[in-house]
Amino acid sequence: MNKSNKIRIIISIIAISFIQGLQFSISPVLGQIRESYPGVSVSMVQMLITAPALCSMVVALASGVLVMKTSKKKLLLFAGFVAGITGFIPFLSDSFSLLFFSRACYGIALGLACTLNTAVVAEFFQGDERVSVMGIQSASIGAGMVFITTLGGVLGAIDFRAAYFLHIIGFLSLAVIAFCLPDTGKTGSPGGKGVRLNGKVLRISLLGMVVFLFLITYTTNISMHLEGKIAGDSTVAGLLTGTFSGAQIVMGLILGSVVKITGKYTLPAAMMLFSAGGILLILYPENIAMLMAGGALCGFSQGMFVPRAMCEVSDAVAPAAAAMAAACFTCFMCFGQTISPFVLNTVSGLIFQTVTTGHVYLIAVSAMAVAAAVVFIWKSIWESEKTTEMKGA
Repeated sequence: MNKSNKIRIIISIIAISFIQGLQFSISPVLGQIRESYPGVSVSMVQMLITAPALCSMVVALASGVLVMKTSKKKLLLFAGFVAGITGFIPFLSDSFSLLFFSRACYGIALGLACTLNTAVVAEFFQGDERVSVMGIQSASIGAGMVFITTLGGVLGAIDFRAAYFLHIIGFLSLAVIAFCLPDTGKTGSPGGKGVRLNGKVLRISLLGMVVFLFLITYTTNISMHLEGKIAGDSTVAGLLTGTFSGAQIVMGLILGSVVKITGKYTLPAAMMLFSAGGILLILYPENIAMLMAGGALCGFSQGMFVPRAMCEVSDAVAPAAAAMAAACFTCFMCFGQTISPFVLNTVSGLIFQTVTTGHVYLIAVSAMAVAAAVVFIWKSIWESEKTTEMKGA
């Protein structure tokens, strides 16, 4: 494949990533949405960010089978259309239920984009080049989030409903995919072989669920975490979410170099970055500079964890099963996001007898640190034993 074709495919990957970034289009205005619908619980408002993940779980699993029925390109074109149209559904009526419905439907686009973006990378790139392009994918998701959340915060200063217009990005992505992504047809699997998953895919997928149970708390809580003079400021909330995304961009661009340093410990290192960032959020809820530093560390964490985990699951299976492996990881990751508000708010209530963003961050930071230690030990002992066995064989 020549350089020109590779560039066009990478541009397509960036367009798909922007569809994924729309999950956080209303993150900066969650506080305003909560005020506009006072009868709705905090957890339900936060679910506007995580509800798409619930729907995308089903779609992600289905996409692993759908790629054997139709082409990735056609599925991604449909994802772009759905991402675009769901941004305009809430304008039909001033109803939280309709808003929630539109966000859930957006999950169809999210599930297809998350799964097939990885499958596209796995199809066209191999080895170290795959790691680098996966980093570009992560960086472009971050770039989309920076643009979307920052502009969402600005639009939210006018009216929170103005943030819905950002879903025009779905239609723009559709046009880019139509022009740049080759249509390679449906995925072949001779004799039904090559679509089998394995234990490693399941282990990493379970880890993804645990990590995103905690990592998503940055986005779902940050706009309501602000105190002092910056309390309730959607522009500041957009800036902080943009900082998170900007850090993800930087990490995505340097991921290849970072992985060479961290090696098999990339995943636990990424998890510890979140814990470090979360500590700053807890200690300095009124200080914009420290909040930005905390957001940057959390962004580095996601920018490191997701592409590396996606690489590991796609490398663990045959090429024909890459979409299914990515679907499995996406499903578990989305499940963790979906249940996060209810689980952590409930745990906060049980431990502290009250639910505050500070308490939620404390629980997430502590649990993530423990999980990182477990993964570090697993990588040190279990994988080392496996390597020794393979050398002995």
